[in-house]
Amino acid sequence: MMSLQDSSQKIIRKEFKNERIPESIRIGNHFVDDFIFDENSQAANIPINALRVIFNIISIISNEQFRPEDRPKQLSLFDDDFETENNTFALLKIKNSKISPSGSTKQVINAYEFLAKFKMGWYKSQNRKGKEIKTFAGLISTPTYDERGYTSFLISSYWLKKLIVIPEYNYMLYQLVYNIKNNKHIIFAIWLAKLPSTGTVLKLSTFNSKFDLNYRTANDFCFKFLKQVKGSLDKYSTVSFNFKCKGENIAIHPYSTEKIQEADLNIDSEHLFITYRINYFKKRYRLQEQEMLQFAYHYRNILQTRELIEKSYNYFIKKNRKLKLRSSDFSGKVFL
Repeated sequence: MMSLQDSSQKIIRKEFKNERIPESIRIGNHFVDDFIFDENSQAANIPINALRVIFNIISIISNEQFRPEDRPKQLSLFDDDFETENNTFALLKIKNSKISPSGSTKQVINAYEFLAKFKMGWYKSQNRKGKEIKTFAGLISTPTYDERGYTSFLISSYWLKKLIVIPEYNYMLYQLVYNIKNNKHIIFAIWLAKLPSTGTVLKLSTFNSKFDLNYRTANDFCFKFLKQVKGSLDKYSTVSFNFKCKGENIAIHPYSTEKIQEADLNIDSEHLFITYRINYFKKRYRLQEQEMLQFAYHYRNILQTRELIEKSYNYFIKKNRKLKLRSSDFSGKVFL
């Protein structure tokens, strides 16, 4: 795959690495509104393999995602990393088999070429100091094969911010783009996730326009499109829907599937365990609030760091036992 722009003009600030496969990902509403839908709320016809790239990008950066109201300092760190100079990018790498499980090189190339060209242009944002930062690219640029079985590419600071800084977001099951092969079903699921629990009522013409469809009657739309989408989401998604048509009006009412209850239990269990461990360390080793800030943040939000802390702690306990020392004799900064 050829570079769309001379890479020497691009500033690469960070390389993201994350091979783990999550159960769910968080898709920011600002990204959905600006990339997947346009200013007229019309959905882009993004191919399924390109949607897989997007899901994997979000999976890779998931440890870095945050709500600005929860972590304002993290927002300033993002600005310092990515919004100080024009044309700043991050480097990512995805295994080709995650984009085309069948092993089709053509499918992989087409997916990256679509995302490199789609909405390619100059984008402007303003950093916290009021400086205007300009970036030229699509969602990704310069896709290359620099390692066998992988494709590396750059993602612009403009789109990266919309994926990482997520004031509002919705969960989507990561496997959705593998279990469901129809791209319009996936895009409908992303749109559905944003609906309030009360649902919505839209005209057939609005649905046709929104999802680039061409059904002649509301009845055709309901039973030739919505019924198939509902079947897919009932089976594979955390959120599905009921529908009803009356004349040209079509009502959509979302509901949770059993899968969302299972996912919530897993998420809640992990959250409870993490909270328990943080409180345990704080109480047993008499950590002060100031000492806890960075420790708690890294333990709660960065999986690799959490695993390293637990591994180090186990070594710490074993070593003290050999030396016949009490671990609780270490406190505060000495423990850290």
